[in-house]
Amino acid sequence: MKETSLFYTKLTTFGNQLAVIPNGQLTNDNIINYTVEGKRKDAITIGISYDSDIKLAKDILVNLMAEQEKIFKDPAPQVVVTELADSAVNLSLRFWALNEDFWDCHWYTIEEAKTRLEAAGVGIPFPQRDVHFYNHSDKKEGIS
Repeated sequence: MKETSLFYTKLTTFGNQLAVIPNGQLTNDNIINYTVEGKRKDAITIGISYDSDIKLAKDILVNLMAEQEKIFKDPAPQVVVTELADSAVNLSLRFWALNEDFWDCHWYTIEEAKTRLEAAGVGIPFPQRDVHFYNHSDKKEGIS
């Protein structure tokens, strides 16, 4: 917190910007403090193709998190299937890390997950659409 007055509270944001918040909002809305507990839980979603081996993908991702010293071993990191989506089977990588290590673990895990999954032949799909074009230029007689 930077400053509190009768009508406003001033906070410095994560991006080092000054947020001026009317006190009415502070008393009526939820406030989430991401750093007060000293550690955070992450949940990164990674989609794999429907024809990929889920067990292989999960093993690769669990090992990736287990190798990182800054990711807590207790509770153990986990990978779970969270959704059978339109274009992918979505896996959620869940782990705990100290606040000061959280973002480094997050970014490294995303990048390394893509690299390792692709190296193992696990497909990471992207949304695709089939577009069908119909020829409506054939006009019936008497209809203009």
